[in-house]
Amino acid sequence: MIGQRRIVLEPREVPLGGVRGMNVLRALPHRNLPTIGAWCFLDRFGPADTKMRVEPHPHIGLQTVTWPLVGEIRHRDSLGSDADLRRGQLNLMTAGNGISHSEYSIGESPIPLDALQLWVVLPDSARHGAGGFERHTELPTVALTADAGADATATVVLGEFAGVSSPATVHTPIVGAEIVLAPGSRVRLPMASAWEHALMLVEGDAVVSEHPLERNELLYLGDSRDHVEVSSTEGALLFLLGGEPFEDEIVMWWNFAGRSHEEIVAAREDWEAASARFGTVDGHDVRIPAPPLPDVRLMPRGRKI
Repeated sequence: MIGQRRIVLEPREVPLGGVRGMNVLRALPHRNLPTIGAWCFLDRFGPADTKMRVEPHPHIGLQTVTWPLVGEIRHRDSLGSDADLRRGQLNLMTAGNGISHSEYSIGESPIPLDALQLWVVLPDSARHGAGGFERHTELPTVALTADAGADATATVVLGEFAGVSSPATVHTPIVGAEIVLAPGSRVRLPMASAWEHALMLVEGDAVVSEHPLERNELLYLGDSRDHVEVSSTEGALLFLLGGEPFEDEIVMWWNFAGRSHEEIVAAREDWEAASARFGTVDGHDVRIPAPPLPDVRLMPRGRKI
C-alpha cells in the first residue's frame, strides 16, 4: 500500500511551438510520480484564442483521452476515423502496437480553446494489440449528496466512480471523472481504498482534505481512503483521476509508452521510415518528424512518492 498522501504536483509550462503555436500546462508525468493508477500524462491546453494544428504523429502502448472544456476539435487517425469533438463528449483512441492521428481546431481562424489531454498506459495484455477509436457523445452522470449546500454532479469519463461506469473501453481498474461543485457546498467524494487518486482544480475554488487548491494544481492523495472531503465557496470544476496502482515500470519518450529503450528506438525508426505500422492519416501531406533520441539509454522513471 502507498498510504494516504497530500502532495501538490504543480504543473509546468511546456511550449509546443511549430504550427500548433501554443503552450500547455503539464501536471503528469511528474519527476517524482510517473503514473497515478494507469494515468501517465495530463496536459491542459488553454484557455486561449488559438488555431490548433497538430499534424499526424504516432503513438504506441497507450490510450489518448481528449476532454474539451471550450471549443471544438477535429480528430483524424490512421484507422480512417474523422470526428468532431465538443464539450461533454469523449474521444478515446487506443494506440496498441501503433497508430497515428491529427488534431485540429475547427475553422481557419483562431478560436477560444481549452481542453484536458490525458494518456492511459496500456498493460501487456493490450499494448501489442490493434489500435482503436471510440467517440462517446453521452456519458453517465451521478449526483453526490452534499453535507452542506447543493449536491455535486460527477460525469464519469472513464472507468468507474460512485457505482457508475463509463461506456468507454478500459484495460485496467481506473477512474476519470469531472466533478462540479455548487457555490457554498461541501461533499464527500467516494473512493476505492485500494486505488490511488488525485484531484485537479480546473476552475473556481476548492479545499480538498483541508488543503486549498490553486487553479491547475494536481493534489495527489495516495491510497487507503474511502472518501475525500471537498468544499467550495464560489463553485468549482475539478477532474478526478485514479485507479489501481500500475505495477509495471514504463519507459516514456515523445509519444511512446514502452517497457525498454529498444522498444522506443524501434518505434521511432518505424515512424521515420513511414512503416505501415503507423498507417497514414487522410487529408494531410505533412507529418511531425520524431525528435532525435538522447545520447543516453532511456530508462524507466521510478516512483519517489
